[in-house]
Amino acid sequence: MPFRRRKQKTFFEGGGLVLFLDVQDAIRTEKVLKSAGYAVRLIAPPPPLRKGCDLAVEINLVEQPGIERLLNQKDVAYVSIEPLKVGTSELLQIVKVTDFGRWVMVTAGNMKLTFDKNNGIIVNTSGGGCPDIPYLHAELLGKQLTEAPRPRDIGFSLCALMLDRALEESLALWKGVNSYAAYCRNSSC
Repeated sequence: MPFRRRKQKTFFEGGGLVLFLDVQDAIRTEKVLKSAGYAVRLIAPPPPLRKGCDLAVEINLVEQPGIERLLNQKDVAYVSIEPLKVGTSELLQIVKVTDFGRWVMVTAGNMKLTFDKNNGIIVNTSGGGCPDIPYLHAELLGKQLTEAPRPRDIGFSLCALMLDRALEESLALWKGVNSYAAYCRNSSC
Protein backbone atom coordinates (compact mmCIF):
# COMPACT_ATOMS: atom_id res chain seq x y z
CA MET A 1 0.00 0.00 0.00
CA PRO A 2 1.56 3.34 -1.02
CA PHE A 3 2.18 5.99 1.56
CA ARG A 4 -0.29 8.85 1.25
CA ARG A 5 0.61 12.32 2.31
CA ARG A 6 -1.85 14.09 4.49
CA LYS A 7 -3.08 17.40 3.29
CA GLN A 8 -1.13 20.02 5.22
CA LYS A 9 -3.38 22.08 7.44
CA THR A 10 -3.10 25.84 7.55
CA PHE A 11 -1.79 26.98 10.92
CA PHE A 12 -4.50 28.82 12.82
CA GLU A 13 -3.47 30.72 15.92
CA GLY A 14 -6.58 32.84 16.37
CA GLY A 15 -6.35 35.51 18.99
CA GLY A 16 -8.65 38.07 17.42
CA LEU A 17 -12.36 38.51 16.79
CA VAL A 18 -14.10 40.56 14.14
CA LEU A 19 -17.36 41.75 15.74
CA PHE A 20 -20.61 42.61 13.95
CA LEU A 21 -24.05 44.12 14.43
CA ASP A 22 -25.80 41.52 12.28
CA VAL A 23 -25.41 37.92 11.15
CA GLN A 24 -25.30 38.68 7.42
CA ASP A 25 -22.16 40.80 7.84
CA ALA A 26 -20.46 38.01 9.82
CA ILE A 27 -21.23 35.42 7.13
CA ARG A 28 -20.13 37.77 4.33
CA THR A 29 -16.88 38.54 6.16
CA GLU A 30 -16.09 34.86 6.55
CA LYS A 31 -16.60 34.33 2.79
CA VAL A 32 -14.51 37.37 1.81
CA LEU A 33 -11.63 36.43 4.11
CA LYS A 34 -11.61 32.75 3.14
CA SER A 35 -11.70 33.60 -0.57
CA ALA A 36 -8.64 35.83 0.02
CA GLY A 37 -6.80 32.93 1.66
CA TYR A 38 -7.12 33.91 5.33
CA ALA A 39 -7.64 31.14 7.89
CA VAL A 40 -10.79 32.14 9.81
CA ARG A 41 -13.59 30.56 11.82
CA LEU A 42 -17.17 31.64 12.37
CA ILE A 43 -17.78 31.43 16.13
CA ALA A 44 -20.01 32.70 18.92
CA PRO A 45 -18.13 35.47 20.75
CA PRO A 46 -17.94 35.55 24.55
CA PRO A 47 -20.95 37.48 25.93
CA PRO A 48 -18.90 40.51 27.10
CA LEU A 49 -17.64 41.04 23.53
CA ARG A 50 -20.99 40.76 21.72
CA LYS A 51 -22.00 43.90 19.85
CA GLY A 52 -25.51 42.98 18.73
CA CYS A 53 -24.76 39.80 16.83
CA ASP A 54 -24.25 36.33 18.23
CA LEU A 55 -21.62 35.55 15.61
CA ALA A 56 -18.02 36.70 15.20
CA VAL A 57 -15.19 35.74 12.89
CA GLU A 58 -12.07 34.51 14.64
CA ILE A 59 -8.87 35.61 12.90
CA ASN A 60 -5.13 35.30 13.39
CA LEU A 61 -4.55 38.58 15.19
CA VAL A 62 -1.14 39.05 13.55
CA GLU A 63 -3.01 39.46 10.24
CA GLN A 64 -5.24 42.29 11.52
CA PRO A 65 -3.89 45.11 9.31
CA GLY A 66 -4.28 43.09 6.11
CA ILE A 67 -7.74 41.90 7.15
CA GLU A 68 -8.90 45.44 8.00
CA ARG A 69 -7.62 46.71 4.65
CA LEU A 70 -9.41 43.92 2.74
CA LEU A 71 -12.71 44.43 4.60
CA ASN A 72 -12.56 48.17 3.93
CA GLN A 73 -11.75 47.59 0.23
CA LYS A 74 -14.68 45.18 -0.08
CA ASP A 75 -16.94 47.57 1.89
CA VAL A 76 -17.79 44.91 4.48
CA ALA A 77 -19.44 46.26 7.62
CA TYR A 78 -17.96 45.31 10.97
CA VAL A 79 -17.95 46.96 14.40
CA SER A 80 -14.39 46.29 15.52
CA ILE A 81 -11.56 43.80 15.75
CA GLU A 82 -10.81 42.82 19.33
CA PRO A 83 -8.00 40.74 20.83
CA LEU A 84 -9.22 37.54 22.43
CA LYS A 85 -6.15 36.60 24.45
CA VAL A 86 -5.39 38.20 27.79
CA GLY A 87 -2.56 40.70 27.54
CA THR A 88 -2.75 41.26 23.77
CA SER A 89 -4.53 44.60 23.92
CA GLU A 90 -1.97 45.88 26.39
CA LEU A 91 0.80 44.99 23.94
CA LEU A 92 -0.83 47.17 21.27
CA GLN A 93 -0.73 50.20 23.59
CA ILE A 94 2.90 49.96 24.74
CA VAL A 95 5.15 52.69 23.33
CA LYS A 96 8.56 53.44 24.82
CA VAL A 97 11.11 56.06 23.76
CA THR A 98 14.87 55.73 24.29
CA ASP A 99 17.16 58.69 23.56
CA PHE A 100 20.66 57.68 22.41
CA GLY A 101 21.94 61.24 21.98
CA ARG A 102 21.99 61.67 18.21
CA TRP A 103 19.35 58.97 17.66
CA VAL A 104 15.95 58.19 19.17
CA MET A 105 14.56 54.67 19.29
CA VAL A 106 10.79 54.26 19.57
CA THR A 107 9.52 50.83 20.61
CA ALA A 108 5.91 49.80 20.05
CA GLY A 109 5.11 46.30 21.23
CA ASN A 110 7.95 44.19 19.83
CA MET A 111 8.90 46.58 17.00
CA LYS A 112 11.54 49.32 17.06
CA LEU A 113 12.17 52.31 14.82
CA THR A 114 15.29 54.45 15.24
CA PHE A 115 15.74 57.86 13.63
CA ASP A 116 18.40 60.57 13.52
CA LYS A 117 17.32 63.60 15.60
CA ASN A 118 19.27 65.98 13.34
CA ASN A 119 17.51 65.20 10.07
CA GLY A 120 14.60 62.82 10.83
CA ILE A 121 16.07 60.02 8.70
CA ILE A 122 15.10 56.47 9.70
CA VAL A 123 18.37 54.64 10.41
CA ASN A 124 17.01 51.27 11.60
CA THR A 125 13.95 49.14 12.21
CA SER A 126 14.04 45.87 14.12
CA GLY A 127 11.98 43.31 16.00
CA GLY A 128 9.05 41.19 15.09
CA GLY A 129 9.48 37.97 13.23
CA CYS A 130 6.55 38.44 10.87
CA PRO A 131 7.09 37.64 7.17
CA ASP A 132 6.60 41.24 5.98
CA ILE A 133 9.32 42.76 8.23
CA PRO A 134 12.19 42.59 5.67
CA TYR A 135 10.01 44.39 3.12
CA LEU A 136 8.93 47.04 5.63
CA HIS A 137 12.56 47.56 6.70
CA ALA A 138 13.63 48.08 3.06
CA GLU A 139 10.78 50.54 2.45
CA LEU A 140 11.51 52.65 5.57
CA LEU A 141 15.30 52.63 5.87
CA GLY A 142 16.94 55.88 4.77
CA LYS A 143 13.69 57.80 4.40
CA GLN A 144 12.75 60.91 6.34
CA LEU A 145 9.97 60.32 8.86
CA THR A 146 7.61 62.69 7.03
CA GLU A 147 8.15 60.89 3.70
CA ALA A 148 8.15 57.27 4.87
CA PRO A 149 5.25 55.04 3.82
CA ARG A 150 2.88 53.97 6.60
CA PRO A 151 3.64 50.35 7.59
CA ARG A 152 -0.07 49.68 8.21
CA ASP A 153 -0.74 50.58 4.55
CA ILE A 154 1.97 48.39 3.03
CA GLY A 155 2.27 45.54 5.58
CA PHE A 156 -0.08 42.73 6.51
CA SER A 157 0.85 41.70 10.06
CA LEU A 158 0.66 42.71 13.69
CA CYS A 159 4.35 43.63 13.35
CA ALA A 160 3.39 46.14 10.63
CA LEU A 161 0.73 47.60 12.94
CA MET A 162 3.27 47.96 15.77
CA LEU A 163 5.87 49.49 13.44
CA ASP A 164 3.20 51.95 12.31
CA ARG A 165 2.62 52.95 15.94
CA ALA A 166 6.37 53.46 16.33
CA LEU A 167 6.38 55.64 13.20
CA GLU A 168 3.42 57.68 14.53
CA GLU A 169 5.23 58.34 17.80
CA SER A 170 8.46 59.14 15.96
CA LEU A 171 6.62 61.66 13.78
CA ALA A 172 5.16 63.32 16.85
CA LEU A 173 8.57 63.53 18.50
CA TRP A 174 10.19 64.85 15.31
CA LYS A 175 7.53 67.56 15.09
CA GLY A 176 8.30 68.58 18.67
CA VAL A 177 5.32 67.05 20.44
CA ASN A 178 5.79 64.84 23.51
CA SER A 179 3.57 62.05 22.24
CA TYR A 180 1.42 60.99 19.33
CA ALA A 181 -1.70 61.40 21.45
CA ALA A 182 -0.80 65.05 22.07
CA TYR A 183 0.01 65.43 18.36
CA CYS A 184 -3.44 64.09 17.42
CA ARG A 185 -5.15 66.64 19.68
CA ASN A 186 -3.46 69.43 17.71
CA SER A 187 -3.67 67.94 14.22
CA SER A 188 -5.82 65.66 12.10
CA CYS A 189 -4.65 62.05 12.51
